Amino acid sequence: MVVKDAVRAAIDAGRFQPGDRLPSTKVLSERMNVSLVTAHRALQELVSAGVLRRGQGKGTYVHEDYGRATRRGLGYRLGIVFHADSSLADAYNGQIFEGVRREANELGIDMVLLRYGEDWRNECHGYLFVNPFEEMLERPVRRGRRGPDGEQASDTPIMVVGASYTLPGVICCDTDNLGLAAAAANYLAELGHRSVAFVGGTGKISNDRDRHAGFLNACRAAGISVPASNVIRAGGWRLHESERLELERALSRPDRPTAVFAAGYHFALDAYAAALNVGLRIPQDLSVIGVDDPPSASFVTPPLTTFRQQLLEMGRAAVRTLFEQVQHPSARHRGTTVSLPAEFVERLSCASTVAAASPARRGGGVPAVRTAAIDARPHHPHHP
Repeated sequence: MVVKDAVRAAIDAGRFQPGDRLPSTKVLSERMNVSLVTAHRALQELVSAGVLRRGQGKGTYVHEDYGRATRRGLGYRLGIVFHADSSLADAYNGQIFEGVRREANELGIDMVLLRYGEDWRNECHGYLFVNPFEEMLERPVRRGRRGPDGEQASDTPIMVVGASYTLPGVICCDTDNLGLAAAAANYLAELGHRSVAFVGGTGKISNDRDRHAGFLNACRAAGISVPASNVIRAGGWRLHESERLELERALSRPDRPTAVFAAGYHFALDAYAAALNVGLRIPQDLSVIGVDDPPSASFVTPPLTTFRQQLLEMGRAAVRTLFEQVQHPSARHRGTTVSLPAEFVERLSCASTVAAASPARRGGGVPAVRTAAIDARPHHPHHP
C-alpha cells in the first residue's frame, strides 16, 4: 500500500503526466526500499485501477485516460462529519481524512468539514461520518440540495467510515474487526497460549465492540481461557490509573495470562508499561499483540506485533461508494458493509510458550509482514 499510494500521489501532484513513462520496477524498489515483488504488485494494482498501463517490453506509463474521468464530481458537495472528541492530528483520523481528500480531489467533489451538532446548511448531497457513535446516526439527516441535473433526491445518503452499524439507509466502510480479532486469538493459540487477557474500550464505538466479541468468540473456539478478571475495558482511548492497576493485578497472579490482545495502539503501550511495572519481560514472559501500526510501533522495545489498517484506502473507498449512491439513488444498497483487509505485521512482541521455540520466536531473524486472512469482499452485516 505504501508504494501504491506514493506512486499515485506523485501522479496526482503532477510529477508524472498522462502518457509519461514511470521508473522501472527495479528502480522503484530501490528508491522505496521494498522488494521487487512488492513494487510489481503495487504497479499492477494501479494498472487494474486504470491509473497506469503496461506494454510488454515497453515499460509502465500513466494511462492517457487517467484524469479525464476524475472531474465527474464537479457540482457535487459532500460533508465529512467528525464527532466532538475527534482530532485531525490523530493518526487514525488523519489518515482517513487524507484518503478522503485525495479521492475527492480526483473526482472533483467539493468537501465540507463539519462537526456533529453544528447548524449545517442544507448544501450537501451526502454525508460521510468518521468513526461515529451510534446515537449520531439516529437523528435524521436533512434532505440534500438539488444535484447538477436539478433533481432533488428523496433522501440524503449516509456513509460511515471506520465503524459498522446495521441501520436502515446507512452504508459502512470499515476494517473487518471481528475477523481481525479472531486472527489475533488464533495466532496466540498457534503459539501455545492458553490463558490470555483482553485490553480495549467499553464498546461505545463499534470497533471496540467488534474486537472484544471477535476475540472472545475465537478464544472460546480455540479452548483459550479468558476469565472476566483478564478483561480490562477502558472508557477512553487508553487505560486510566485504576484500569492500569487492574491489569497489573491480573499480570501478578499465579495463574496470570501469558499473552495480551490490546485492541488499540495505546492499549498496547499500556500493556508494555504494566508488564514492566510487575517485572515481566516481553515476549519471554508475556506476549503482546496490538492493533494499528504508527511509525513508533516498530521502535518500541521489543517492536510490536500488530494489525495495520488500510486507513488511506478506507477513506478513498468511502468517498467512491458514497458518490455512487449520490449519483444512483435507485441502486442504493441498504445496510451494506464494505470490509477492507488488515495487514498482520509480525515483529518481536510475541513468542511461543514452548521453551525450544524457533530463533524467530525467540527474537532472532527478520520480522515478517503478512496479510491476515480477513474477507475483503463487500458483505451484509449478518454475514460476517
